[in-house]
Amino acid sequence: MAKQKYYVVWDGLKPGIYTSWADCQAQIKGYNGAKYKAFESPEEAAKAFKGNFNNYIGASAKKTTAKVPKSSAGIVWDSISVDAACSGNPGVMEYQGVDTKTKEQLFHMKFSLGTNNIGEFLAIVHALALFKKHDVNKPIYTDSMTALSWVKKKKVKTNLERTKKTEELYELIARAELWLKNNEHDIALLKWETKGWGEIPADFGRK
Repeated sequence: MAKQKYYVVWDGLKPGIYTSWADCQAQIKGYNGAKYKAFESPEEAAKAFKGNFNNYIGASAKKTTAKVPKSSAGIVWDSISVDAACSGNPGVMEYQGVDTKTKEQLFHMKFSLGTNNIGEFLAIVHALALFKKHDVNKPIYTDSMTALSWVKKKKVKTNLERTKKTEELYELIARAELWLKNNEHDIALLKWETKGWGEIPADFGRK
């Protein structure tokens, strides 16, 4: 059983002490110059949080500065980002949309069986419909060229078998395709450049 660790975030989206790597990562991922470190006990973490990060730099803290994109030049921060995750492909699938800058979750959906590309496609259309409803015009980022192609063609091309287990998902796909055919929009759909910018803000962090 892994030993409990306590993560101190001195500089991140929300500085504090976190008891899981996932919660800590949410505060530092993509945050330029984030500072954090893991400790073995809550007492050590509390003492460190009250102190200065620089006092804890040493041989055991070589990886305490979060990795950030090589260059954020060109990113439109006033936007939203979408992404999908799948446990197996096909498998349990979910997608979400978040504010690109703050990573605040705007929507989230989960299905018992699906694929990454379907999730990416549905996430884009979900964002488009949400913007249409609330009269918002912001760019939408995705890291899926396949999903962008499907949205452009207003048609999904998938090998996912249509069964009782995937029927609900197929009905949602049909609704999304119909929405695209019946609704014009001028929302910019942008490709997130993972190689230069790091993982998309909506990434589920399962890689």
